[in-house]
Amino acid sequence: MLIQETFYLKNMLSYSCIKLIEMVFAQKDSVKLLSIVLGEVTVQFDNQIISRNQIVDVFKELNFDIVRDPDVEIVEKTKIAAIEIIHMSFNANSLIRNSEYISDKLQLPYDKISKVFSQVTGSTLEKYIILLKIEKAKEMIVNNEYNLSEISYMLGYSSVHYLSNQFKKTTGVTVSQFKDNPSAYRKKLEELV
Repeated sequence: MLIQETFYLKNMLSYSCIKLIEMVFAQKDSVKLLSIVLGEVTVQFDNQIISRNQIVDVFKELNFDIVRDPDVEIVEKTKIAAIEIIHMSFNANSLIRNSEYISDKLQLPYDKISKVFSQVTGSTLEKYIILLKIEKAKEMIVNNEYNLSEISYMLGYSSVHYLSNQFKKTTGVTVSQFKDNPSAYRKKLEELV
């Protein structure tokens, strides 16, 4: 019997995750990927050939936990929306307010999203957004395509001074110190919260 199911996955935060899942499931004749976006995979499978638990095990082997709690689902969708606006859009952060984008994306009031995020993670959404911005700034500094003034504008900072201060406060090092040994200070997005 054919079954269609959508799985919400924790820490599926990059396009590399999508490619990995596509590659793994391309090798499984008994499972058809119907749709895949950050944090969400819909599959069709014959439960007489492969069980739901076997599919869940594949996700676990790839280090993606299944989200079962509605509040954790909100947090994962919030992370994805924040990553989209900060890491995957070119200059949109200076044009669109983070809170508006996240609220529109989740179709929930921002205050509810922020409250759930804090309750589930033990950290504020605002702090998470700052961490994402600093990681994006690190990436842009390492790529050396833009100067610090351009980076501060693209990430929605009012000045280079403000970005530099937040960079130092968040990382414990100045931008110049970071440039001397960038690999020592880089973090994976899934490690931020």
